Amino acid sequence: MRRVQIHAHDVPFGARRGNVAARQLKHITGNMKTVVGRVSVSLVVLLICSLSLVSRIREDRLLAQAQIDIDKLWASSPSFGWRQSSLRRHSYASLSSESNGYLLVRCNGGLNQQRSAICNAVLAAKIMNATLVLPVLDTNSYWHDKSGFSGIYDVEHFVKSLRNDVHVVQSLPSTYIVGKKRKKLKPFQIQPPRDAPPSWYETVALEKMKEHGAVYLTPFSHRLAEEVDDPEYQRLRCRVNFHALRFNEDIMRLSNLIVRRLRSEGHFMAIHLRFEMDMLAFAGCLAIFTAEEQEFLRKYRNDNFAKKNLVHNERRLIGKCPLTPEEVGLILQSMGFNNSTRIYIAAGDIFGGERFMQPLRALFPRLENRSTIATAKELATVKAEGRGLLGPAVDYMVCLLADIFVPTYDGPSNFANNLIGHRLYYGFRTTIQPNRKALAPIFMDREKGWTRNFEARVRLVMQNSSFGGPHPRISPESFYTNPWPECFCRITSQTLEEKCPGNVINMRDEDLNVGDQLQQLKATGDEVEGNTRTGSENNHALNSTRIMQEQDRVD
Repeated sequence: MRRVQIHAHDVPFGARRGNVAARQLKHITGNMKTVVGRVSVSLVVLLICSLSLVSRIREDRLLAQAQIDIDKLWASSPSFGWRQSSLRRHSYASLSSESNGYLLVRCNGGLNQQRSAICNAVLAAKIMNATLVLPVLDTNSYWHDKSGFSGIYDVEHFVKSLRNDVHVVQSLPSTYIVGKKRKKLKPFQIQPPRDAPPSWYETVALEKMKEHGAVYLTPFSHRLAEEVDDPEYQRLRCRVNFHALRFNEDIMRLSNLIVRRLRSEGHFMAIHLRFEMDMLAFAGCLAIFTAEEQEFLRKYRNDNFAKKNLVHNERRLIGKCPLTPEEVGLILQSMGFNNSTRIYIAAGDIFGGERFMQPLRALFPRLENRSTIATAKELATVKAEGRGLLGPAVDYMVCLLADIFVPTYDGPSNFANNLIGHRLYYGFRTTIQPNRKALAPIFMDREKGWTRNFEARVRLVMQNSSFGGPHPRISPESFYTNPWPECFCRITSQTLEEKCPGNVINMRDEDLNVGDQLQQLKATGDEVEGNTRTGSENNHALNSTRIMQEQDRVD
């Protein structure tokens, strides 16, 4: 087939003109597309800028509304009609005159881990209808403390307080009677499962108790589930924790002395500064330290905890790093506390020492601790120095009685967790709990030099706190941190579970508000300048006894 070639001069003039027009139209269309594209990009940029501006204006308005009335924080949080009560209400088995055997436990850990274990031991004895032998408190290489139960707590008060709940003896008898025979008593040792349910005690432990006459549970830290279905069991824990466990008179006297000296100039705040070697190593928050300090913490972690690959900033962003002393100061300053605020520091040895304390001290120069308030002679009466358990016991009482309590790390910190719950029970006393996860990006921005609205952003986070008021317990919050609602009641409630027992309804408000009464330990004028700093010993004994009496008056 023949191919026909067409040359330009063979195309009619009209057709050529049409092609030119098409090319021109294409060119114009291309230019328009370019213009439209550029305009579109400009519009998008303008839109983004406008949205960003609107967002910033909204943020500024929101931040401007982030205000905290710190005058209200010096008082207790609103109760919304709730009152503390750990009284038995219903379905609670009365104490049997016959016991199934003896229960011995060894409470390991620090002061407050041991305190929780004691509460669990009493509940375990109740579940098994056992006679509880006074719990053994662990003495380890870290604490170097051999005080024992009687060296820390008031044994007579403990036994008396629980007389309607469990039988308590101070030591294990050498023999026991089975039928008509007397046998030598040798406890059967068991290691309970972690967070064991009540059913384990009703079966495995009880079977061995009946077989041997006594069981010895060791170790006994976190060996009974915190969440149990029976609210009466939880109220028993509260009776132990908030009423039966009372520090001995020497600890109460020294604690009272420190509180009165702090309160002699008005309100005071207590901060639990958990910026210590063991917690920093556990948390894996190392990047802020020198190479030598990091190596020290890394070695401590490898020797004492499970090996994990932990990255500082990742841990920080999920709220797993303890707040630094400076961060605590910046939070308080942002909330509106001024540098005249008197602050009691409850802490062990601050890792990094004064290098980390100086920024906090610059913001709040009126920092105190038990060593700056009490004399060496006064501290020696309870051996409240070093790593022993008695010093933390004094710190615990001072933090309990403080107008405001600030825990800086409430992860696996039993000291802070127990105190938060204790203050909640004693009248919803103000506790400021920084949300470390929400605050971390704000602090990290500040470290990069982005300080715009820093204080307002901190306030926005902090104003969402419950500040120690009643709130639902949501996992992983511990029962010991928040015993609401089991250990509280409402006078006006129509719900049986919430309604206060009659003997609580008939109590006066001042009998119920133990926290408020403990708070009113004013200086009595018995401290004078000169050689005598402590004043009348009789007045000290009187006031420490007064604290003890207040613990008895509720329920």
